[in-house]
Amino acid sequence: SALARRLASRGARLALSSRRADAVRALAGELDAEALPGDISQPDHADALVAHAAAKFGRLDGAVNCAGSLLLKPAHVTTPGEWASTIEANLTTAFYLLRAAARAMMNSGGSIVLVSSAAARTGLANHEAIAAAKAGVIGLALSAAATYAPRGIRVNAVAPGLVATPLTARITSNEESLKASARMHALGRPGAPEEIASAIEWLLDPEQSWVTGQVLGVDGGLGSVRAR
Repeated sequence: SALARRLASRGARLALSSRRADAVRALAGELDAEALPGDISQPDHADALVAHAAAKFGRLDGAVNCAGSLLLKPAHVTTPGEWASTIEANLTTAFYLLRAAARAMMNSGGSIVLVSSAAARTGLANHEAIAAAKAGVIGLALSAAATYAPRGIRVNAVAPGLVATPLTARITSNEESLKASARMHALGRPGAPEEIASAIEWLLDPEQSWVTGQVLGVDGGLGSVRAR
């Protein structure tokens, strides 16, 4: 939502999708955008979303997969269902959106941004499933950046730390959990959605025409700096 609002304020024409149909329709109504509720982990929906955007707007300049989930469990108590849903929500959605967007950008170029996690770049206890899924996103972004560079398609990823959103409310709304998490981040606090959206917006901008195959840590230092 934060990213969509930033892009709309710059005059971007948007096609939005989410499994939360009412929420995405409300956001699209607010921003005069297209809404196509559905599940991007299903290839037919990813293809339909991209086809609709390209037909409606004449071309596709950028695509972003903002999907995520939060499973904090060690491997030995993670169920097969939890593992499968974590991979589906984070890695499968990224693959199918990239697949559809690359096809649409093949002759005109563009920018694709995926969302990984600081947990994919540093070992955090009880993050096995989500770290594996988000590490897969990094591998996907790097390989696709190499594949599609000759077509002028840039592929990058952002890797956030803990961000205060409804998804992470059970951490950020608990004083002790929030303090513990803040101590892990060198800058001493969780991130805000607008800070991640700003980084994604930067990667989408055609001015960054020489940036591809990068993983941008927007994580308060979590992925690379040891907090004091």
